Amino acid sequence: MIQKEWLAFLREQYPAGCRVRLSEMKDDPMPIQPGSMGTLDCIDDAGQFHVRWDDGRGLALIIGVDRFQVMPPETQTVKFYMPLTAEFFGYDDWGDREEYGSDLNGRDLRGYEAEIRTALVGNRMPEETDRGLMHWYDKQDGVNDKVRSAIFDVEYRDGQLWGVADCKVIGRLTPEEKETLADYIAGQASDGWGEGFEQREIEVDDGVLNVHLWNNGNWTILTEEEKFSPDSLTRLPDMCWSVLPGEGTLICIKKGEHGYFPSKWSSGDRAQNRHLADYNNRRRGITPAQEQAMLAGSMHGWDIPMADPVVQERILGAKNSLEMKGP
Repeated sequence: MIQKEWLAFLREQYPAGCRVRLSEMKDDPMPIQPGSMGTLDCIDDAGQFHVRWDDGRGLALIIGVDRFQVMPPETQTVKFYMPLTAEFFGYDDWGDREEYGSDLNGRDLRGYEAEIRTALVGNRMPEETDRGLMHWYDKQDGVNDKVRSAIFDVEYRDGQLWGVADCKVIGRLTPEEKETLADYIAGQASDGWGEGFEQREIEVDDGVLNVHLWNNGNWTILTEEEKFSPDSLTRLPDMCWSVLPGEGTLICIKKGEHGYFPSKWSSGDRAQNRHLADYNNRRRGITPAQEQAMLAGSMHGWDIPMADPVVQERILGAKNSLEMKGP
C-alpha cells in the first residue's frame, strides 16, 4: 500500500497533462513499444500512472516495474472573455467634468484599447507580480496547483473590445476546475479586483472613462473556444447546470458521463434552483437547448438524437411556436 504522503508528492510533481516517454514495459502480454509517448491522465490511489498513449491505447505504468520518464507539461494560455462596458464623462466649457456620463459598450471602446490596458497594468498591486489574481486565491486545490497566473487585459476581436482574463495553466484543467476558475475570475471582476478598477478614472483625449469588467446585464464569461468557435451554440459544453425532473434539485451534468452530480448550491426551493441553473448557464453561454441535450444524454445515453443541441433547439422552437398560437 502506497503511503499517502508519497502519493500526494507524486500527484503534486506530476499533474495531469504531463508527457510520458516509455523506456520499457514489463509483465504485459501486449506491451507498449519502447520510445512511445503519451499524456498522463491521473495517478491512482495505488500510485499507478494512467497514460493516454498517442497510439490510442490506455495502459497504466507501475513505478519500480516499468521504466519511463515523465516530463512537466508545457504552460498553455487559457483566456476568458467578458463584455466591457464604461461610462464616459466629457468636459464642459469651463473644463470641469460633466455631471452625467454616457454609457459605452465594447464597440464604442475600440479606440481606447491602449488607455484601458495601461490603466489595468497600473491597477495591479506589488503582491500580484508573480501570480496576478491567483495571489488572492485561497484554496489548496487543483486550480491553485495548475493556474500559475491570471491577469486582466483587453483584446480587440470581432469588431469590439473585450475584457480578458489571461491565465497561464500547467497541464489540463478538468471541467470542474475550469468552472471553479471561471467563478473565481467572475468574482474578481465583479466584487474584488474589478470593483476597485471601475472607480479608477482613465484619462482620454476628450474626457475620462470609468470601465467595468462586469455588469449586471447580459454578462458572460467564456473561454476562447466557447465564445468564438463557429459551433459554440450547437456543441455540448463540458458541463452545465440543470434541475432534476421531479425532485427539483439543482444538479451539475458533465458531458459524456452517466447521471448527475448534486450541486452544493442546491436549495429546497425548486423555483430558486431553476433560477440558479439559468443564471449559471447564461453566464457561461449555455443555451436552454444545450442544457436539455445534456440532461437527455446524462439520463438516456450520449448517442441518442435528443442529446444533440440542434434537435433540442428545433423542439424548443416548435414548443414556443405552439405557445404563441395559443389554444
